[in-house]
Formats: sequence, C-alpha cells, structure tokens
Amino acid sequence: MATMSEGNGEMRAQASTARPIDLVHLSTYTLGNSSLEAELLGLFRNQADVYISRLEAATSADEWKNTAHSLKGSAKGLGAWTVAMLAEQAEAAAGADATTRRALLTDISDALSAVKHFIDSMAE
Repeated sequence: MATMSEGNGEMRAQASTARPIDLVHLSTYTLGNSSLEAELLGLFRNQADVYISRLEAATSADEWKNTAHSLKGSAKGLGAWTVAMLAEQAEAAAGADATTRRALLTDISDALSAVKHFIDSMAE
C-alpha cells in the first residue's frame, strides 16, 4: 500500500496525462468489465454537479472538507487524477478563506467539466 505522499506523487504524475480519465486504471479497477466501466463513468458524470453544488453550499469547514474528501475518493477510483488532486487540495484548505476556496472551486469545476466532456465523447 502506498503512503499518502507516494499516492500524491502518483496523482500529480498521472494528472499531467492528456486524458481527464486514466482508462487503464479504470479497466484495472473494473477487471476489464466494460459495462461496469460505463456504469461508473455515468454515475460519476451524474454526481459531478452534486459535488460542485455541495461545495458551493458548504457553510462550514467540515461540510467543505467532507464533500472534497468524497469527491477525491470517487475521482481516484475512476482515475480522474486532476480532479482527485484538486479535491485533495480543497480538503486540505477546508479552513481557508473564501477567496482561496472559491479559486479551488473554480479549478475543480473546470476539471469536472473536462471529465464530463470526455465521458460524453466516449458515449458518442
């Protein structure tokens, strides 16, 4: 099992890849089951806006942190490394000022948009 710092380095390295989702990771995670991959991609795509709404509506550091943590886990499972890395940063910044959190929210929203577009393009 990788330590947190090893996992972060792996995420950063993989976040620089061209695709917003690491399809090799997803295939490994699903044991090559393409219908399970499609289901997971659809679920994540549908939940993306929920995560953004919850981050926007967070009224406490705990709400922000818990939502960011959930997003991080979902993104890691899917292989959406950029989203996972940004969600991890958001989780760590739970107690940060509104400007910092707003900037992170914008970055997460942009990354999720890229993931949703990628998922949509796979369905075509």
